[in-house]
Amino acid sequence: MLLSSLGTSSANVALPTLERAFNATFQEVQWIVLAYLLVITTLIVSVGRLGDITGRKFLLLVGLSLFTTASALCGTAPTLWMLITARMLQGLGAAILMALTMALVGETVPADKTGGAMGLLGTMSAIGTALGPSLGGVLIAGLGWRAIFLINVPLGLVAFHLAHRHLPADCRRPKTQRRGLDKMGSLVLTLTLGTYALAMTFGRGSFGLPNVVLLMTAVGGAALFLRIETRAASPLIRLTLFRSPVLSASLAMGTLVATVMMATLVVGPFYLSRALGLDAVLVGLVMTAGPLVAALTGIPSGRVVDRFGAQSMTVFGLLGMAVGSLLLSLFPRSFGIPGYIAPLILITAGYALFQTANNTGVMKEISPDQRGVMSGLLNLSRNLGLITGSSVMGAVFSIASGATDLKIADAESVSIGMRTTFTVATIFIVIALAVAVGSRILARGR
Repeated sequence: MLLSSLGTSSANVALPTLERAFNATFQEVQWIVLAYLLVITTLIVSVGRLGDITGRKFLLLVGLSLFTTASALCGTAPTLWMLITARMLQGLGAAILMALTMALVGETVPADKTGGAMGLLGTMSAIGTALGPSLGGVLIAGLGWRAIFLINVPLGLVAFHLAHRHLPADCRRPKTQRRGLDKMGSLVLTLTLGTYALAMTFGRGSFGLPNVVLLMTAVGGAALFLRIETRAASPLIRLTLFRSPVLSASLAMGTLVATVMMATLVVGPFYLSRALGLDAVLVGLVMTAGPLVAALTGIPSGRVVDRFGAQSMTVFGLLGMAVGSLLLSLFPRSFGIPGYIAPLILITAGYALFQTANNTGVMKEISPDQRGVMSGLLNLSRNLGLITGSSVMGAVFSIASGATDLKIADAESVSIGMRTTFTVATIFIVIALAVAVGSRILARGR
């Protein structure tokens, strides 16, 4: 969990530096983030299901090997597009890590302590998110941008050793009890999600005919996937799961919330560097404030969820995020660093509570043979939000700033872009709150 979150946040803080290093535009360097997220998004459900079938420990070790190797390739890439290619391989490794980590906790922790375990995972994710900007800023200033990827190599080797030594061995079930992977469903879902991701990123700030065609193709792919799953002997996803309003709402809320969180990671570094004039080290330190709060509140959030229930704490977490986003949309540039840090703390503390409560509510109810694929679905909803946040919110920021090339945008224009972006973010969180309340009403009606 630490490695996969570090892989996202460390690259984000390096975007302004990579812009200059490769003499590229804002839209081009964003693909360093998007390539990573795109691969995770398209494959995470399939690798989660594959872990259910082949053994979660075995596949987790494969994922650690891929992530570590790809990190070394990223750190030695001579061109922007080779770096983006290596990031795609790193994303495959991260997809395995994200899906199977949650699934392994779900099957080893008692149900009455699931919230605490999910809170611990949230803490590790937040630590990775916090370390990314701060460690990344220091490494960029001292050793250059390549160090932010190479640092993952020793961390990956340590993680591989710990997983190999301490995780319980996979249980081998009789062949008669094993179900094969739904290959056709996996392929169609992968292509559909990839098409959606391209629709959201193609053009970078404009939405023309190619985007419409890609979106229509994705809709057609989704319809085909549903048809395949209704006829498959061993479906990738049991569609009956979505009859639960709580589960469907959890996935929708996860997407909306992740969209807002990605906006803080993509827009934040440019606001801090361009509008407030901070150097790379200070940008990293400021961006660390919110995730540090999430790291400190992750475990307590899990205990609160175990005590008061997942659904109520989901609403409280969303309320915290809504207040923080609203403040970022209202505070002027003259408020400086405190005007950025205070709302960011509210957003990330609310996110920690929401994520713990949302994941706990789902994983406590799912059957053991579906934990991998359900973990994949939860992570899929998150990553759909991340890729939407990186592309759509990045486009909102660029358009509101009045310049597609942010290297020439003045401080006040970037500040306007920041406030506009988080006005949109506030609307997303209010929608998520409506979904949370509506799902509770529907669940009670049943």
